Amino acid sequence: MAVAAGVSVKTVSNVVNGTARVADETRRRVQQAIDALGYHPNMMARRLRTGRSGVLALAFPEMPNPYFAELAVEVIAAARRHGCTVLMDDTAGDAAAELRIASGLGDPMIDGVILSPLSLDQNELASRDRSVPLVLLGEADYGLVCDHVHIDNVAAARDVTRHLIDGGYRRIGAIGWQDPSPRATAQQRLLGYTEALRDAGLLVDQALFPPVRSYRRPDGAEAMRRLLKLPQLPDAVFCFNDMMALGAMRAIYDAGLRVPDDIALVGFDDVEEAEYAIPSLTTIAPDKTKIAEEAVGALLRRINDGYEEAGRLIQPGYRLVVRESSRRR
Repeated sequence: MAVAAGVSVKTVSNVVNGTARVADETRRRVQQAIDALGYHPNMMARRLRTGRSGVLALAFPEMPNPYFAELAVEVIAAARRHGCTVLMDDTAGDAAAELRIASGLGDPMIDGVILSPLSLDQNELASRDRSVPLVLLGEADYGLVCDHVHIDNVAAARDVTRHLIDGGYRRIGAIGWQDPSPRATAQQRLLGYTEALRDAGLLVDQALFPPVRSYRRPDGAEAMRRLLKLPQLPDAVFCFNDMMALGAMRAIYDAGLRVPDDIALVGFDDVEEAEYAIPSLTTIAPDKTKIAEEAVGALLRRINDGYEEAGRLIQPGYRLVVRESSRRR
């Protein structure tokens, strides 16, 4: 394989095992050789030789959510490039399930865990089995007890709200606030939204961000129906994820209105459905590939190198994808 890729055996080992940083072009050549030769690591031999199985656990709070499903595909691909296998679980946002995952499920075959927690609090996380390397995804702040990979949600929410303001919209609603116990996602995206309004000298009106129970299509539709009952309708709405935006789009259509002619609409996550909706949905696109690569890379450094320094905040980029749903006036 080293000969086929034109690199040393050590470089192949570094790529497969994630034991050192390798230039992107070199990694690409090694991966091409791996694919061409049909190489698959022998997990039992690896465990006997290194004490590691090459098995990683990945858990999200809601696997049917397209964002999590798409990110899971990227994590699996990133892990495969390092010769690792991924076991997936759905915690349903249950704190006990999240803690069990964070502790490696009590399974010695699991080398490390990538977890996107929803309900786990900082004290519960501190009580986990620390012998299991852990990387966190998602917005919740746990004080960098381990490596944490997420985009800057406040900045992203501010950018997409500014996009609406720059398009001439002035009465801008928001769908995604949670009350009485808001999640970190709701807090950060509302903060970015309100910062953009205040920066533009616009009123922050609480009537324009009705609370939701969860981030699904029906919640977006229900919140939009409440906004449509206001004496003065919003002229644009920022939904805190694409699923709620798609639900809101349906509610607008059912009310005999059109997007963006009557109400502009933007989302967050850039799931595949956003591009193919009618109209196509303007949204924030987190760099899912980079999030996955950084999460897997950080985890393998902990696993393979015994990396014990304090946790790091790793922030991949994002971009604003402008589509039909927020056509400029």
